[in-house]
Amino acid sequence: MESKQVNSARGRTGKVLFALLMRIHFYIGLLVGPFILVAALSGIVYVLTPSVEEWLYRDALTASSQEAGEPLARQIEAAQVASGQSGLPAAVRPPPQAGDTTRVMFADPSLGPSEHRAIFIDPATLEVRGDMTVYGTSGILPFRTAIDHFHRHLLLGDVGRLYSELAASWLWIIALLGLVLWVARRRALKGASPRLARRRHHATVGVLALVGLLFFSATGLTWSQWAGGNIAELRNAWGWGTPSVSTQLEVPAEPANADPHAEHGTSHAPVAGAASREGFDQALAVARGAGLMAERIQIEPPVSIDRAWRVAEIDRRWPTQVDQVALNPSDMRILDQTDFTTFPLAAKLTRWGIDLHMGVLFGLANQLVLALFAGALAFLVVWGYRMWWLRVRSTTVNQAQTMTALFIMLPLVAKLGLVVILVLLGLALPVMGGSLIAIVAIDLLRWAFSRHRRA
Repeated sequence: MESKQVNSARGRTGKVLFALLMRIHFYIGLLVGPFILVAALSGIVYVLTPSVEEWLYRDALTASSQEAGEPLARQIEAAQVASGQSGLPAAVRPPPQAGDTTRVMFADPSLGPSEHRAIFIDPATLEVRGDMTVYGTSGILPFRTAIDHFHRHLLLGDVGRLYSELAASWLWIIALLGLVLWVARRRALKGASPRLARRRHHATVGVLALVGLLFFSATGLTWSQWAGGNIAELRNAWGWGTPSVSTQLEVPAEPANADPHAEHGTSHAPVAGAASREGFDQALAVARGAGLMAERIQIEPPVSIDRAWRVAEIDRRWPTQVDQVALNPSDMRILDQTDFTTFPLAAKLTRWGIDLHMGVLFGLANQLVLALFAGALAFLVVWGYRMWWLRVRSTTVNQAQTMTALFIMLPLVAKLGLVVILVLLGLALPVMGGSLIAIVAIDLLRWAFSRHRRA
């Protein structure tokens, strides 16, 4: 008799917990769905624009001939004259292939983070082919930069980044909840009624797209403002970050009797090879000799007297080429070097995951698969709203449809376990935690209003 009572209590708890998970899935979809939909649609546009960008800026990206180019020093000089810059560029990207232009990238305080003013130089004729702002390691051009900024923060800066972090924080939870609900009721969904057919379509697409949805969420969180900081700490602690060369130099200490005011009104003399245009040619030659043979490469001069040259491969396609060398400014001796083939597996997976999310790892195939998964995500959101609207038109909301009413029905152990899980998630994903408080507050108001009406 006691055993039957225990089984009955467990069965009742399981039913209540299942109903609560359905409520949570519903609330997330209803309240966070618009943010997820915007991220999905803007992501589709972003990953399908590389070809458009190449066509749109073909004049700047293409040289007038495929002849052997002039030394980088002369190309940099031409870019300095055209841009009115007297200082060295922040970075130079030699032409990837014959017929491509060289990018000479200058720092500009009027531009945003990770942005440079790029002068596109014809290597053979030294003609200026373009002058525009480029963004990030991938060097995307203005059209795609605008789409990227909209996708990340709706063109609202740091405040807008909350939208994408909110979407990424909840996406993996709603996807896993959908999987649990599908497993629990997949037999019940085989009915022929229109309502069950709609749920079946929603569940089927969700399960088929599950891997992609989890991938979007995990990689998207790495760029987020709050959760991204926590993830960065974990990556560094576990060795999952992509190793990079150190450009720090050991600068000799000044003599004890040195005049502390001697340098006032003057500037440090450039280190040999560090403050000249010819240094870019020397750095490129040393890097090639050290095995950096990728078509896409970036050369960065020392930013101060205690820093070294840095030459890095920036080809994120397959096979990935992201090796780097740091060079001593005085004699171009290699001080530090990284080789992607020797990276820990976790660091490689992190690098590949980010590049997959950006659609660069496998080129067009990568972009089409991302667009397919993002399209499935957009369908799930829109279809979910359709199911909700049709249900609202045909039913009335009662007390049992609130999370609060269902939570109260759970035994104490289940309540404590659920609260602990949600608190830990809220601490790890702060934006999700803040939105969860808002969702619970809304549900409490609905529950109180329902009780008042019943009374």
